[in-house]
Amino acid sequence: MFTFGKKGIGIDLGTANTNIFLEGKGIVLSEPSVVAKDTTTDEVVAVGMDARNMIGRTPGSILAIRPMKDGVIADFDVTTTMMKHFIEKAVGKSASKPAVMVCVPGGGTEVEKRAIIDATMSAGAKEAYLIEEPFAAAIGAGLPVMDPTGSMVVDIGGGTTDVATISLGGIVSSRTIKMAGDKMDESIIHYIRKKYNLLIGERTAEQVKIDLGCASKEMAEEYGTTEIRGRDLLSGLPKTIEISAVDIAIAIQEVIEGIISAVKETLEETSPEISADVIDRGIVLTGGGALLKNLTDVLANDSEVPVFVASDPLNCVAIGTGEALKHIEIYRKQAKNQ
Repeated sequence: MFTFGKKGIGIDLGTANTNIFLEGKGIVLSEPSVVAKDTTTDEVVAVGMDARNMIGRTPGSILAIRPMKDGVIADFDVTTTMMKHFIEKAVGKSASKPAVMVCVPGGGTEVEKRAIIDATMSAGAKEAYLIEEPFAAAIGAGLPVMDPTGSMVVDIGGGTTDVATISLGGIVSSRTIKMAGDKMDESIIHYIRKKYNLLIGERTAEQVKIDLGCASKEMAEEYGTTEIRGRDLLSGLPKTIEISAVDIAIAIQEVIEGIISAVKETLEETSPEISADVIDRGIVLTGGGALLKNLTDVLANDSEVPVFVASDPLNCVAIGTGEALKHIEIYRKQAKNQ
């Protein structure tokens, strides 16, 4: 058994946020996966929260970039810079090179996985290993992943939703879809633009999703309304309008339906024994999307299986990724055999 102390870290390298887990300390860093660059000098001017605060507010020469898209690397150099910044912030510049465990969405290609390994090594890791996101989420949620009983987890992140049934330390059946938090934000922007002729930014869309977002159009009325500000597309001037939770529920309906379909398809591929275990234990939701109002009710109704939210849904993947480093010898052997 390997105990990594200060030399090993677990990284949940998400499309929207990056979380870092350090043994003995837990989550030591949680920041947006955003980098701001000066396009004239190609110099990085901000990373993480500082860079996120620049989105939509930068001059022409400053570009705020999200180097991860749909759970995979879209810009290798920027991702490496971002990871290096986060690792140094978490463990300090003077620390020896750490062993790093990084989570990846289920169903990723070998090229995508290799890119994450290479970026992690370039960012200063001594050794780097990968763990699939739904498996890490299940560990972080406290599910008995090594037992001969079936568990089911639905991890709704920024770029992807990972659905998996797990038993005896492995994934039995799974689905990964590119419908998650970011897609909800895009849908809200598109809906408000089409219905109200109002252009809003990413941050406004995300905030209104948090405030009013509901998985059910029928249940949304009880969550009321809120004011949002944007640019009127007809006059070009700033404008404030009032929108309802029903509007948001309608806007994100396609994403919710996609998640429901992925859950049903995964259950259909699962053996009768594991299906019986899932009915007994229920489906566990993790990730930021798990906090969407009434999502448990909608999923339970459509799948006919009890649905619960993990106790710490935002950090499950990072916690599970860090915990997996305790079994690093297994990952070392697997890497040697590949």
